[in-house]
Amino acid sequence: RFYNAKTWTKIKTLADHVVPSINQSASSAGQPDPRILAAIPIALTDDVDSAREACDQAFSIYPTLPSYRAMLEREGVAQPSGIALIGNEATLRQGIAAFRDAGVTDFAASPFPAGEGVVDRTLAFLQSEM
Repeated sequence: RFYNAKTWTKIKTLADHVVPSINQSASSAGQPDPRILAAIPIALTDDVDSAREACDQAFSIYPTLPSYRAMLEREGVAQPSGIALIGNEATLRQGIAAFRDAGVTDFAASPFPAGEGVVDRTLAFLQSEM
């Protein structure tokens, strides 16, 4: 079974709230720990500042939606770029590993347009990491 931790949920919320709550519920029901999926915007880029702006523009509706805003607030960020993984290969590898360390069993990367070639570069990186 999967629990979708939704987009906009990052390490703090996953490690401190989502994963323990879901696993405790499963344990109380006599079930094994379920698989936990995190879907996170991601961009492989050297221009982090521009990518953060692009992320906030591309996903500008989300801070206006109560359920997503609640996850942003729980994380202590106001904009989608505060949740996204944005940076070079090492930064993305470290970020993805942090999700695994927080108890995420499945990571759904959501590449977003953040400049010319960024989506293709991000997808190539993700394919090489699998």
